[in-house]
Amino acid sequence: MSLPLAQSLGLRYPALSPAAKTTIQVVLGSLFIALFAQISIPLPFTPVPITGQTFAVLTLAMALGSRNAILAILAYLSEGAAGLPVFAGAVGGPLHLVGPTAGYLFGFVLCAAICGKLAELGFDRSYPKMLVAMALGNLAIFIPGVLWLTRFVPAEQALALGFAPFVPGAILKTLAAAAVFPPLRKRI
Repeated sequence: MSLPLAQSLGLRYPALSPAAKTTIQVVLGSLFIALFAQISIPLPFTPVPITGQTFAVLTLAMALGSRNAILAILAYLSEGAAGLPVFAGAVGGPLHLVGPTAGYLFGFVLCAAICGKLAELGFDRSYPKMLVAMALGNLAIFIPGVLWLTRFVPAEQALALGFAPFVPGAILKTLAAAAVFPPLRKRI
C-alpha cells in the first residue's frame, strides 16, 4: 500500500522495512498532533478549547492515508491516556478520554479514516477535492464531539458551546491544511 504524500513526493526508504516505515510515520504523526495540541486557546464559556489539533489531524490523514493516520492518532490518544502531556494545554491522563472533549478526541480517528481513505482515492490531488474530504473530516470530529459534550452541558446548548464557536476556525484550518498539498505536488 502506497502512502499518498510519500508516493507523490517520490520518497523512497530503501534501508527501512515496511514495519519500520510505518513505525516512524506513526510516532512522528503522534508527535505532530501533540505539538499542534499545544496551540490552545481556552474559551471562558465552554469546556472545549480552540486548538491546532484539527489542522494536524486533517494534514496527517491526507499525508499518511487512513491506516497510518489512524495508528498515529491511536498512539497519540494512548500517550495522553498514559499521562504524557500531549493533550491541549500540555496535560495528560485517562480522565481526558472521558471528559468533555473526549468525543472530539475520538472523532479524530473517524476523521483519519474518512480523510485518509479519500486521499488514497485521489482526493489529495486537487484543492477542491481536498476541501470536500476535509469538510467531511471536520464533521467526523464535530458530530461525536458535540454528542459527547451533551453529557456535560444541557443538550440544547451543545451546538452553541461545542460547534458554533469553532466553525470559523475549522474553516481556516481546513483551508490552510488543504493548501499544503496540491501546490507542493505541482512542483514535483
